[in-house]
Amino acid sequence: MKRADVDPMIISFTSSMVYIGLMVFVALAVLGQLGIQTTSFIAVLGAAGLAVGLALQGSLANFAAGFLLIVFRPFKVGDVIEAAGVTGKVEAIHIFTTTLLTGDNKTIIVPNAKLGNDNIVNYSTQETRRVDIIVGVSYDSDLKQVRRVLEELVAEDERILKDPAPLVAVKALGESSVDFLVRVWV
Repeated sequence: MKRADVDPMIISFTSSMVYIGLMVFVALAVLGQLGIQTTSFIAVLGAAGLAVGLALQGSLANFAAGFLLIVFRPFKVGDVIEAAGVTGKVEAIHIFTTTLLTGDNKTIIVPNAKLGNDNIVNYSTQETRRVDIIVGVSYDSDLKQVRRVLEELVAEDERILKDPAPLVAVKALGESSVDFLVRVWV
């Protein structure tokens, strides 16, 4: 039988939560056995729990979202994702936050609740990716020559796939330029 790959952080967090819960339960059981009324103590614990829950509402939302991210795994460490207005490589997934490294080498720490409430685009799940490039040229340019040069550049680049076939076409007539669309798969 294979041992499950469980994040050590999850094991530590879960074991500490179970330990605290058991200690509270044992303390209440011992007090009950000693003849001390525990109902008022339980009521105070409940009220304190409610107060703490309300105070930590944002943190609890981050915790719940982090738990769901770990369970459902819409992305993993090393994937490039776009979510919560940020695009970057996933460096770490923690219980409250996820750390991303952007293309310009900035470390962004995103609260998991933001990731849980936003669409997540995972660029790493597919082997190929379509890239659209807009190239603007002057209205005075020879459009057939521009198209031919763009097609030659695409054909010479080894990273560009031949299937699906690349596309070079006029996309729009802008205010000051003719905009070509170069659509390739890499």
